[in-house]
Amino acid sequence: MLLATTCPCCGARGPAPCLTCAAGLRRAPALGVPPALDTCTALLAYEGVGRELVARLKYRNARAAAGFLAGAMAALVDRDEVDVVTWAPTTASRRRRRGFDQAALLARLVARHLGRPCRPLLTRPPGPPQTGRAGAARRLPARAFEARAPRPRRGRGHAPGGRILLVDDVVTTGATMTAAARALRAAGAVDVHGLAAARTPLKLRAM
Repeated sequence: MLLATTCPCCGARGPAPCLTCAAGLRRAPALGVPPALDTCTALLAYEGVGRELVARLKYRNARAAAGFLAGAMAALVDRDEVDVVTWAPTTASRRRRRGFDQAALLARLVARHLGRPCRPLLTRPPGPPQTGRAGAARRLPARAFEARAPRPRRGRGHAPGGRILLVDDVVTTGATMTAAARALRAAGAVDVHGLAAARTPLKLRAM
C-alpha cells in the first residue's frame, strides 16, 4: 500500500488509473446474455482507455489497476445471489508464458470484495487463443472446459454446485463464458452469473 503506483495507461504517478484516464472510461454496452448463463455483466467497454487498461493487465502484467477493476466489478454484483466465485482459466501454456492468469487474479479480488470464497472450479486443455479471431471462429469445442474433481478443503469440497459467479477479463462473442458455464452446469451448478472487466463493442466483435 505504501509503494508508489503509476497509471498503466499513461504512466503518470498516482492512482491507477489516474483521474484523467478514468474520465475516459466508458461503461460496457448492454448486449445479450450468452447461452448457459443466467446473467452476464461487464464493467467497461473494451475500447479506448478501457481497452488499454485491461490489455495491459492481461498482456503486460500491469496489476496496479487490478484492485480498481475488481472493486468496480464487485459493485455490479448482488452478493446474496453468489455462493462461490470462480473464473474461466487460460491454458497452462499461456499462464506459464504470462506468469499469471489475469482472470484468476480478478476473481480472487472480486471474491474478497464480496466476502465469498474463490475456488478453481474449471480446467482448460490446450487450444488456440480466442484473441484476434473473427466471430464465427471463436466457437469453442463442447469440452473446452472441464469441471475439477471435488477435493476436501477444511471439511468442504470444491464441487461446482450452488450459485456461481464466473469471472473473465473480456467478453466478446460470449463463447468462452458459454463453454465454461456449460461445464459448471454439467457438474451441478444451479445458477451461473458471468462477470467481466470489459465487453467488446458490437462493431469490433464483427471484425
